[in-house]
Amino acid sequence: MAANTRKENLRILLIGGGAREHALAWKLSQSPLVKTIFCAPGNGATGNIDKAQNLPHLSPDQHTDLLAFATESNIDLVVVGPEVPLVAGIVDLFESAGRQCFGPKAAARMEGSKTFAKDFMTRHRIPTARYRNFDDYAEARDYLESVDYDVVIKAAGLAAGKGVILPSSDSKQSMHDALRATMVDRQFGSAGTEVVIEEYLEGQELSFLSFVDGYTVKSLVPAQDHKQVFDHDQGPNTGGMGCYAPTPIASEQLLEEVHRTILQPTVDGMRKERMPFKGLLFTGIMVTKDGPKVLEYNVRFGDPETQTLLPLLDGDLAEIMLACTNGYLDAVDVKCKPGSCVTVVAAAGGYPGSYRKGDPITIDADVCEAEDTYIFHAGTSLASGTLTTAGGRVIAATAVALDLETALSKAYNTMSKIHFGNMHYRKDIAHRALSHHSVPASTHQRPEVPLTYAAAGVSIDAGTELVNRIKSLAASTRQFGTKSSLGGFGGQVDLAAAGYEQSPIISSGVDGVGTKSRLAVRMNKHDTIGIDLVAMVANDILTEGAEPLWLMDTMNLHKLEVETGVSIVEGVANGCIQANCNLAGGETAELGDVIKEGHYILDASCSGALRKGRKPLPRKDEIKRGDVLLGLRSSGPHSNGYSLIHKIVERSDLPFSSPAPWEPSTSVGLSLLTPTKIYVRALLGLFEQELVKGAAHITGGGLVENIPRILPAGLKAEVEATSWSVPEVFRWLKKEGKVEKEEMARVFNMGIGMVLVVAEGHVGEVTRILEGKGENVVRIGALAEREEGGVGCVIHDIEVWDRW
Repeated sequence: MAANTRKENLRILLIGGGAREHALAWKLSQSPLVKTIFCAPGNGATGNIDKAQNLPHLSPDQHTDLLAFATESNIDLVVVGPEVPLVAGIVDLFESAGRQCFGPKAAARMEGSKTFAKDFMTRHRIPTARYRNFDDYAEARDYLESVDYDVVIKAAGLAAGKGVILPSSDSKQSMHDALRATMVDRQFGSAGTEVVIEEYLEGQELSFLSFVDGYTVKSLVPAQDHKQVFDHDQGPNTGGMGCYAPTPIASEQLLEEVHRTILQPTVDGMRKERMPFKGLLFTGIMVTKDGPKVLEYNVRFGDPETQTLLPLLDGDLAEIMLACTNGYLDAVDVKCKPGSCVTVVAAAGGYPGSYRKGDPITIDADVCEAEDTYIFHAGTSLASGTLTTAGGRVIAATAVALDLETALSKAYNTMSKIHFGNMHYRKDIAHRALSHHSVPASTHQRPEVPLTYAAAGVSIDAGTELVNRIKSLAASTRQFGTKSSLGGFGGQVDLAAAGYEQSPIISSGVDGVGTKSRLAVRMNKHDTIGIDLVAMVANDILTEGAEPLWLMDTMNLHKLEVETGVSIVEGVANGCIQANCNLAGGETAELGDVIKEGHYILDASCSGALRKGRKPLPRKDEIKRGDVLLGLRSSGPHSNGYSLIHKIVERSDLPFSSPAPWEPSTSVGLSLLTPTKIYVRALLGLFEQELVKGAAHITGGGLVENIPRILPAGLKAEVEATSWSVPEVFRWLKKEGKVEKEEMARVFNMGIGMVLVVAEGHVGEVTRILEGKGENVVRIGALAEREEGGVGCVIHDIEVWDRW
């Protein structure tokens, strides 16, 4: 019979019996599209999953018997877990018989042969390490003598994730020993018939798991595996002793670079070579000082990455798999929940060498009482009600939490309740991520006084007092048709009310980038500061509901350096393109007696318009109690709080050129120069549909000062601090500067760059539209009645910020 095209009541054949397949069965069982999951052969736990049953008589290498079962049982979708049957061509076998299969056909060669994969990368200019392929031991031995860099020896064939040897960096003999063990002694069997001798890359390794339909690539958050068997990355390689996700080094810029330079070119290249990839592409990447480079491709779900990432997947796995096999992945959302997930793997004594099977396994009765805690079985067997060991990697404990530290604690607590003879597991999973929180010790004692914005020379209170005292002066200049208030985000002019009939409402604003320009000067990087300048004014205009139309900038410099000026304006032009507005002109002035040598001050004004008949924002008469606050994620500190940031970094003794503790793939300075996010293209259409009642640009003053600016009297914002994951850069700034949580809330955006006020009934539609435009939307709170004399914004559970 033909495959099920109705996408309901799916009967799935899941091939494999490890922890990866346990996690796949667990996630697939949650799909309303799935009726039955047959696990071939399954393990000691898969048969207990709702909708699932084991087929212990069928193993992954029995291709003909598996096909016969699929035909007799009218299987709609075959999901292949292990790499061996994929490389052996099992997908061709099933699809030739009319059975849909999630997995690649000819493209499986990308994992089956590392020599082929390396040559493929070269053909398609995909960044990877220098290498040579060899099938002759003598030639490989001679080549080793000629290299002047550290190398890695890789068996070219399938070796269950263990076919890589890292020789000692200070010994040619150890390189030769590794080569001989692989090609002559056949430590990895026939997989070592050919080898890749590859340059050793320094950096941090990331695992990218991407769903692919032949054209479209949609990735889960990057994970970091722990290959070596013992703590501190000691001992031989294994299939993986633990994993965590997401990783702190995976910034938005890095993700974009990996997709642009590696993932999309890989998928396009396979299609051009007439072996289109459909399924799950696993790409191992090393983040080097020269950028991300490919270590390897796998053509299936990773283990233990699958156990770590599927609990974070916010969606229907069966629907995603069908989209991949049928070529409409671009129509399906692939996204992850906020928070962190950790997996710890327990192995049998002796693994990855010889080990004993059949040891009884006991699990404490209360092990699954903790929320978001899971146990995934790998090498287990259930016979006559007794659970026993049946493999090298035996069982895994997985936990999800809002922060990495809590997830780790929960995972290890779960592992402490699992018992079998000679079990061992690593005690340092996620150690690289945890080390990012620490900073090299200074050579002198630093003061322990908490830093504040005021201590950095900026007084929010003084700014507020100034606005209050000059409001009346500004109001005295008001003309017919004008609507503005000092302390707001901008002002409006209704030209019709001013006597210009049938005209739009004009909105204008002015702002600058402040002391972030000092950092641009320090790093001698001026091409992004102009984006910040545009973002600050265009986002403000946007909160009025207006479309930015034109911008005028001002550059005041100590002395005009042409190249610097050109770089700044390049950034301004880039920002204007993002904001869809015109750079109409500007002013440049040399103020050598006023501005420090090498420095400059940037400001800009921006004007926009609302079409006649549209209501400007905020619509305070419509905003009411119970309305929802939706937060749009920021790209970092944006352009506020940099006086305090400078103080914190300087007091830490951390050079701006050193790797950023929160983003080691780049420097402190370059990370902090990440430009402010421009929200115009994402939000303007929503405003035109009048789905949003108000928008607050989170700038200086943070959430607590900016949200109240759009609220009517009598209402306050109630924000839940636990509703989003605060980016690592803010965690580091708080910890290193010993900044009080309340100070953080009124200085920085804390990862939320724009806040929208939306009626409860419109939340789903607004979220769907924004996520379709690539925005990360978070429900951060709601509006409530404000007590007389009370504050305009309250952040609940802000104490969690003290736990970093």
